[in-house]
Amino acid sequence: MSRKSKRNEQPQPAAPATPARGGVSRTAVFATAVVALLAAFAVGAVAYRSHQSEAARQVAAKSASLLASTHAPLLGKAEAKVHIVEFLDPACETCAVMYPHVKKLMADNPGRIKLSVRHVPFHQGSEHVVRVLEAARAQDKYWETLEALFATQDQWTVNHRVYPERIWALLGGVGMDLERVRREMNAADIAARMEKDMADATALKVEKTPEYFVNGRPMPRFGLEELQGLVRDELKLAYR
Repeated sequence: MSRKSKRNEQPQPAAPATPARGGVSRTAVFATAVVALLAAFAVGAVAYRSHQSEAARQVAAKSASLLASTHAPLLGKAEAKVHIVEFLDPACETCAVMYPHVKKLMADNPGRIKLSVRHVPFHQGSEHVVRVLEAARAQDKYWETLEALFATQDQWTVNHRVYPERIWALLGGVGMDLERVRREMNAADIAARMEKDMADATALKVEKTPEYFVNGRPMPRFGLEELQGLVRDELKLAYR
């Protein structure tokens, strides 16, 4: 008899809920469903991370030949297992700001990180400055010259315009033969290295500086924390 047909009868106390057939309550069924849903989510998250890692490895494999430049200036021990490759324009303000942070990463992990620099003179006039940097290498003064240029960048770069003739007066403290640099900066081998850097940057779709690759892996997006995280990941993989 339906509830409607018994409308005038005295209400009876509600019967206690009985378990579903087989002895499983609704609460237990709900809890089981929640656990299954969480498990599925966890499996999906692991699968997604695995897919992302595999995609990063594939990108690294494809870019390896373009990043493996034997002519690039190298800072750090050659046997270090974590390799940062930076595409750099000496007139780039962000390059100057990021450089000390990269050096700190290396100092915090002695012997484990090495840095290679590839030159991409995107700013008009910075090609001249790159030639000076390349010529400084013949006197083993590349890194000193780069740091001197970064330290005085606001004196030879104004509103993104490069005044290359101003750099000479600012390099006196580096301790190299500047006349020799002037003679050698237009050499054919320097031009060839610069062309190689630009060709590899184009192939890797490097359009802004600084651009970093860590053990061949590009940054997911630009930022100091992103670079630090990528380096930490590679350190764990390389030195676990």
